Amino acid sequence: MSQIDRYFERYGPVYKWLATGSIMVATISVVLSTTIVNVAIPAVMGAFGISAVQAQWISTGFLAAMTATMLLADWAIRAFGMRMTMTFAMSVFLSGSILGGLAPNETVLTLARVVQGAGAGIVQPLAMIMLFRVFPPDKRGAAMGIYGVGVVLAPALGPWIGGVLMDAFDWRFVFYLGLPFSGLAILLANLFLPTREESGPIPAFDFVGVAILSVFLAVLLSTLSNAQRLGWESNIILLGFVISAASAIGFVVWELNTAKPMLDMRLFKNFAFSSASVIAFIMGAGLFGSTYLLPVFVQQIQGMTPTQAGLLLMPSGFAMLLVFPIAGRMSDKVSAPIMIGIGMAVFAGSSWLMAAANVHTAFWTLAWLTVLSRLGLGLVFPAISSGALKVLPPHLLGQGSGASNFIRQLGGAFGVNLLTVFIERRT
Repeated sequence: MSQIDRYFERYGPVYKWLATGSIMVATISVVLSTTIVNVAIPAVMGAFGISAVQAQWISTGFLAAMTATMLLADWAIRAFGMRMTMTFAMSVFLSGSILGGLAPNETVLTLARVVQGAGAGIVQPLAMIMLFRVFPPDKRGAAMGIYGVGVVLAPALGPWIGGVLMDAFDWRFVFYLGLPFSGLAILLANLFLPTREESGPIPAFDFVGVAILSVFLAVLLSTLSNAQRLGWESNIILLGFVISAASAIGFVVWELNTAKPMLDMRLFKNFAFSSASVIAFIMGAGLFGSTYLLPVFVQQIQGMTPTQAGLLLMPSGFAMLLVFPIAGRMSDKVSAPIMIGIGMAVFAGSSWLMAAANVHTAFWTLAWLTVLSRLGLGLVFPAISSGALKVLPPHLLGQGSGASNFIRQLGGAFGVNLLTVFIERRT
């Protein structure tokens, strides 16, 4: 009898909701930090006297670190168990939050965001793995929809709460907001998540794969950030692109040939999983890129306060809050390509309209366009999450969850970075 079976024996059918609640608290904590800091970017730029390109590393550093550590979740569960992995990841995240609130300069602040991202990256795949373990196959889409409520509740309220805290106190308080959630998540993990199921020695860790992936992310994102300032054809920028390409190829070759890969490339032999991964990358780029850029735009160009910038994003969060449970249930009955096609078409249309925004664009026009884009993404997320994983055999579930989240966050890191570069080139 597995530990999860023992939990069901102890708590009955309600255990699946206890487990879901435990991982939702952890997810809310890390997702809150992803978006709440965006409303603080203009204030941080003023406090430390840094440019927009320097400031975007506060977001990009978080997303890059989150991306790099997502692939570690499967190994960590096999090595230490769900409970210890969640406790460690949330402790790392909590430490980064405290460091961010106390940061004396932008270097320490960026480091704090990297620490936060490293912890957050492990948490999100754990949530998907746990849901697939406690819900039967025909209920997983609905479970992802309910879980998605927690995922979008934090972005819905986070920017507004962050804006209120900034207007009332200081930008540093946005880092302290997640501390109670982090502490509660650690407590719940130790109450309701299973310990290590496997016996025997700790499985081998792919140190080489982690190192190559870290080089790829750091060099490519840094190269893109500095290309406009140093010149796209300068030797150092060209060298950066060469190193990035070489490290990407090296990572794939290594993962294909090592006995214990961090990312099992067999996943991408499955056409449905590969297709979902491409959509996840595009979705991540659009979601994180727009969520970063919009608060900066309305504060710096339109002169809104942090509270107003947060209020602008709130309706879109509540729109996703409504559509996620419905879309989750639909994904159990409607084919994933149909839901993804409709959702991405809605998102693309709203993004095209949003591109025409200027200093005179009304508050409610921006708000409704953002609502429209999030309605589209609300259809896409459950379909991608359940569709990508339900086609995989059980032994690849952990790898698939980590890879799916990894690709979405990779898109997010590129989206923030490239949008900032694009805006800089136009100014």
